[in-house]
Amino acid sequence: MRIVHVYKDYSPVLGGIENHIKTLAEAQAARGHEVTVLVTQPGGLPARELMNGVQVIRAARLATAASTPLSAALPWHLARLRPDITHLHFPYPVGEVSQLLVGRKRPFVISYHSDVVKQQAILRLYRPVLWRVLKRADHLIAGSPNYVQSSPYLRPFTHKCTVVSYAVDPSRFQNQTPLIPPDSVPTVLFVGRHRYYKGVDDLLQAMVHVPARLLVAGDGPMREAWEQLTAVYGLTEKVHFLGDIADSQLPALYASADIFVLPANARSEAFGKVLLEAMAAGLPCVTTELGTGTSFVVRHEESGLVVPPGSPPALAAALNRLVDQPELRQRMGQAGRQRVLAQFTPEKMVEGVLAVYDRVMG
Repeated sequence: MRIVHVYKDYSPVLGGIENHIKTLAEAQAARGHEVTVLVTQPGGLPARELMNGVQVIRAARLATAASTPLSAALPWHLARLRPDITHLHFPYPVGEVSQLLVGRKRPFVISYHSDVVKQQAILRLYRPVLWRVLKRADHLIAGSPNYVQSSPYLRPFTHKCTVVSYAVDPSRFQNQTPLIPPDSVPTVLFVGRHRYYKGVDDLLQAMVHVPARLLVAGDGPMREAWEQLTAVYGLTEKVHFLGDIADSQLPALYASADIFVLPANARSEAFGKVLLEAMAAGLPCVTTELGTGTSFVVRHEESGLVVPPGSPPALAAALNRLVDQPELRQRMGQAGRQRVLAQFTPEKMVEGVLAVYDRVMG
């Protein structure tokens, strides 16, 4: 089968969707499919290259507006490809418009990764196109049943939505030597881009009342503000900002922790793949109820604790419960790893996506 994935960026650019496409495309190529990934050129990378069996085409960028790379070359490339099926990864308006303009009548599916949450002014202009592309798509893929039910854009199309969850390779997270030595108190870990919706400001306020060390991995536009907040709360001795951690070192980083936390406070956190990584590492998780994938991944009172978003007292209470109960940490951590093994492996993800393709192509 000839498959084309369309999005704005691809490896080595870091990001949750970029990593997901890489995992999916490489697994499809390993099964003998002819896989192309069509993205835009961030600069400094080849216009074309073969990466682990995947043909990567990077179309020239004109500019970037509201985190969206603009490319006149992307529809030109798409028109010249001849896939059996095109797989769009939403949100990326240039990709969706290109499919409408030059995709002809070729079948296409959309992985609907997230609603447009922050850029409401742009959404008001784009909404008619969004409805049209969702209507035209042969099938829609969502990461969790929660998101299908809570998204105002997916709900009208539940008849052609299939849930195929994201995945991690659980073998990577076994028997790792900790990257950071243990402390005299339990260690809480956050991993993610430093963006407004991650809720680390709530977490820092909660940590005032939690006798634990907090490791904050990643980087992004909120880092300086969060570091200043750490000083304001008098937490500089127990909160440590690590910066970006190489993907190869992530398993060892998770092995350095006792508890994982994702305190997101907006629907921009559509799934929380880091929760899968933490669960694969055997960590109990604390996260928030957003009506998205976070509370689908983490089962409350089974593999972790789910609390209301934007509530430092609730975060503190959940973290303290796990800090105070090592046996509970172990039980929830083991349950989380078993859940990953049962439901969130790359094999299950690839099989689910290929089953959607087969359904679309008859």
